[in-house]
Amino acid sequence: MNNIVNTLQRFIRNKNTVTIVGVIIIIAILYFSYNAQIENQVRPVRGIPVANQTIQPRTLITEDMIDYIDVAPIVLSNDVLLSVYDVVGKYTNYNTVVPKGSMFYNEVLVTKDELPDSAFEKIKEGEVVVKLPVNMDTTYGNSIFPGNKIDIYMKAETVEGQIMVGKLIENVEVIAVKDASGKHVFENTSEQRTPSILIFGLKPELNILLLKAMYLKARSVEVFPVPHGGTVVQPGETQISSQNLKDFINAYTVPNDELIEEETLPDETLPEDNLDENPIVEEGE
Repeated sequence: MNNIVNTLQRFIRNKNTVTIVGVIIIIAILYFSYNAQIENQVRPVRGIPVANQTIQPRTLITEDMIDYIDVAPIVLSNDVLLSVYDVVGKYTNYNTVVPKGSMFYNEVLVTKDELPDSAFEKIKEGEVVVKLPVNMDTTYGNSIFPGNKIDIYMKAETVEGQIMVGKLIENVEVIAVKDASGKHVFENTSEQRTPSILIFGLKPELNILLLKAMYLKARSVEVFPVPHGGTVVQPGETQISSQNLKDFINAYTVPNDELIEEETLPDETLPEDNLDENPIVEEGE
């Protein structure tokens, strides 16, 4: 027994032996720790919800749109939604398309109350929202996009039956294009939507002028957009292009600061003799 004890004591006192044993222990600890970490990273998290179809913007997520997969934790970022209960009942955001097979992320899903209308978010301070009725023809085959600049032209009939056409307002930025049901025409990649309304912002005085023109049915007034020149690079100033067209509108409507209960002004008040070269006047048919 004493021999065994003495042997152990000599073994422990041997520095080389202690070093070797220590190295073996450290290697074993590192090996088992590394394997445990690898196992934790590759052991799949089960039941992660993914889209089983392409989901368009502003779409309510229902359970039939979802499949489930097993995913290694190493590929899961912090904003991935792990539970179906965090997905069903939410809406895809206005600027988001969820591809088929994609996981759902916290930043792309919102509640119905949080769902914004991107059109109104882009209206500048001091402007009001304007909705201009359009169709496939007046948008040049649906080729006017959000971000484009347009001019607003006006067509009217004078008291002599002549047709007057001219540019009323210029340098207007289109904020949104919507169809008859209020859906954004260009936000959906799977539907062919027909333009019905152009949305943009105008200063209140220009908005009132445009509304007056749109209500002037008695003079066969029509207003329609014309592309100004591509995508907006610099803001620019939206302004009245033709003073004569403005005078024409005001001649047949009640001044805003003097609202009185009268019929529209008589024809002789129309400033016909002051037409400049901006409106185009053609002989009536």
